[in-house]
Parts: sequence; C-alpha cells; structure tokens
Amino acid sequence: MRKLVLFLHASLDGFVEGPNGEMDIGWVSYDADLEKHAKEILSTADTVIWGRGTYQMMHSYWPSVPSNPTASQHERNHAEWIEKTAKIVFSTTLEKVEWNNSRLVKEDVEEEIKNLKQQPGKDMVILGSPRFAHYLMQLDLIDEYKITVSPVLIGSGLPLFQGLKEKIHLKLIENKTFDSGAISLVYQTIR
Repeated sequence: MRKLVLFLHASLDGFVEGPNGEMDIGWVSYDADLEKHAKEILSTADTVIWGRGTYQMMHSYWPSVPSNPTASQHERNHAEWIEKTAKIVFSTTLEKVEWNNSRLVKEDVEEEIKNLKQQPGKDMVILGSPRFAHYLMQLDLIDEYKITVSPVLIGSGLPLFQGLKEKIHLKLIENKTFDSGAISLVYQTIR
C-alpha cells in the first residue's frame, strides 16, 4: 500500500508560512544539504498532492524554469521531476487543471485518498499545501510527516499543525541534523 507523506519546511516556532500568509519561505535554511535531502524524499514519490493555492503557485513558476537561463541545476532537475510526476489537485473552486500529468478532484477527498493509497506505485507526497494538509490531518489520512525545521523564529504565521480534533500518535523513525542548523524529522503515524 502506498503512503501519503507530508513534506513541509517549518520554522523552529512551528510556522510554515510567514505572518502575512506569504508563501515566500526565504527563512528556510535551504542549502546544498537540504537540496540533496529534498531530492531523496521526492525520489520515493511518484505523485504530488496539492490544494488549489499551492497548485496555482507551482504552476505559475516551475514550467518556466527549463527556459530560464538563471535557473540553477537543482531548479532544472526539480522542474524536470515535477513535470513528469503525477499531480493531483484537490479543489472545489477550480474548473480545470492544465499542467502536464495533472488531474483535478473536486469532491470525496477522503475516498479519493484511500483509493489512491490502494493503487500500485511509489508514495504520494503533499508538497506544501499546508491548509489542505491540515484538512487531511483531521481525517487522519497522512501516514508520514517529513518536516525540516529551520533554526529561525518568525513569530507568527500559519502553524504547522492546526485544527486537530483528536490526538494523532506518531513514532520518530528518522532524524538528521544539517550543517546549517536545520533538522529533518520523520514521523510515522501509529494507527
């Protein structure tokens, strides 16, 4: 059975977005080590799960990277990976998705995720989409939490965890410290 994995960057004080809701996470301690770590995580997945906002933000940027002469090799590699990877967008307001290998799901989120888990393939990764991740947490659909914590306090913003109605028990299965001071934590949901 495939796992649904949440991969997010957080500040030490537990925020995944800044105080004004901006998706610019320039406070993430992103360096070559974290690039390598992210590549390792994404190599275990063949499907990206997004909510509307993250899909629109990603679609507005990544398809243009291959033709951008200032893009780094890491950005080009990620753009290539994301282009060929299946992208499933959950939204009740979008009418269509137009990115290569994208599919729109407008209803029955819980049933759709459960069905996707039963299909053959690699893991599915929620890449960003913290608000949608909050909803999936409430439904207890996330199997692993892969969180990188940057050594910065931003004071306010969107919390990593929000709206949980019941306790979710987790088991730490991996942790790693990077030279930048960032920490990677991998927790498995105990059911």
